[in-house]
Amino acid sequence: MPVGSMDERVWRVIRSEPGPDLRIFKSRYDWIENPRNQKVLQALILEAGDWVNVVALTPDGKIVAVRQFRFGVQRQSLEIPAGLVDPGETPLEAARRELAEETGYTAREWKSLGWSYANPAFLDNRAHYFLATHVRRTQEPQLDAGEDIICTELTMDEARRAIQTGTMRNTMTLLALSKVFDMREA
Repeated sequence: MPVGSMDERVWRVIRSEPGPDLRIFKSRYDWIENPRNQKVLQALILEAGDWVNVVALTPDGKIVAVRQFRFGVQRQSLEIPAGLVDPGETPLEAARRELAEETGYTAREWKSLGWSYANPAFLDNRAHYFLATHVRRTQEPQLDAGEDIICTELTMDEARRAIQTGTMRNTMTLLALSKVFDMREA
């Protein structure tokens, strides 16, 4: 089965086999032929559900942010609300759910900011970005057992400072924010 389109070199998948189930990812091994030299390479692919990232703006233009512990870097991370798209959900439904669950905020207006591949080197999923405007806290957050989230509101200047000082370093957060405001000065 070829991987690619007519305008690019086709890397042919020779065979695939499942790898370990890693709870939030499934893994598989693909043996793929390099079209340049016909060498067969083994690639590890992490099969992941799509993700959503929400830039939520209050009526006075503040960004709703969350601070939470991230296992990979073993520290607190300042981010925008985000999470997985559950089976059967659209990305917009997931964005609405994640914003409400993590922060207790809901929005009147939603706009898609597009999507990107999360990390196409080894992940097969997409990260979807949304802008939620006129958000207000309308309920209590509903955190999962593994979450300990502190919700805050940041002015644009505070967000820029957080980026400048390295307090805010999550790639998906930075990409989503760059779709909403000019970060060249951040």
